[in-house]
Amino acid sequence: MKPKEVKRVAVIGAGTMGHSIAQVFAQAGIEVNLVDIKRDLLDHALKLVKINLETLASLGRLKAGEIPGILSRVHTTTELATAAKEVDFALEAVVEIPEVKKKIFKDLEQFCPSGAVLASNTSGLDLFNIIEVKDPSRVVIAHWFAPPHIIPLVEVVPGPNTSPGVLQATADLMKRIGKKPVLMKKFVRQFIVNRIQNAIVLTVLEMIENNWATPEEIDLAVKASLGIRLPIVGVAQSLDFNGLNLINDVLKSIGKKIPLIEESVKQGHLGASTSKGIYDYQGRTEAEILRKRDELFFKMLDHLESIGAFKPV
Repeated sequence: MKPKEVKRVAVIGAGTMGHSIAQVFAQAGIEVNLVDIKRDLLDHALKLVKINLETLASLGRLKAGEIPGILSRVHTTTELATAAKEVDFALEAVVEIPEVKKKIFKDLEQFCPSGAVLASNTSGLDLFNIIEVKDPSRVVIAHWFAPPHIIPLVEVVPGPNTSPGVLQATADLMKRIGKKPVLMKKFVRQFIVNRIQNAIVLTVLEMIENNWATPEEIDLAVKASLGIRLPIVGVAQSLDFNGLNLINDVLKSIGKKIPLIEESVKQGHLGASTSKGIYDYQGRTEAEILRKRDELFFKMLDHLESIGAFKPV
């Protein structure tokens, strides 16, 4: 698959994720074969796509005159064999049931052209130990986030036999359609975001169950701290601003040894203060680094306050 030359894709499953994923491809000028088992599901999916597009137009995200053309690029069918014809990329977004995934990939390998990439939107299943295909090098996970036509991230995850070329081509295709892909080095259940999100959710539920704080206070605490910082410095880079020497001391106090942190401290790479830590700041001074961070923090804070983000939706 050559990402710049992709003209037609197949999306299998027209539900919550599938209809929106199809919309993204269609907005990028790519023909989409959207398949599901029932005609009424497909009709409903097209209605949802139309509603999504009208919302985007009302927000100035696209011109209303573009909507008919986008909709015309979404072709619906109940026949997987028809949907898989002449596609360069096929993505399944069906229910998280192993037997269903297994059947879908068996059919996709049979009906798709030999050079097509076979992708899955799964996040909870060990896909590569479920499916049975003759050529596992063409199988990859491309995990989107709801709603796909708004959230930029797509996690691109290889299996043990996924070709490096397939992995990179999938990421490049995601970039072409306006997404922000991240490439994982290997498969691990729940990938990046869901692993982090699940840890947060379990901690929050523990706080609520123990009556340590109300749900409203917990959410305000997150919004008024992490909600400002994480979009700017993320999680890993925030350690550089805390100082890796401090992080190392804290880890020691709780009996943890993280070689990555220990080695950085030994080499004198403490983070922003030394222009190198987990990130390399390319020789910029601490003052330069902090000034850029603080400017972005204030912009984020001002924006969140202007839209009333600290109040419940």
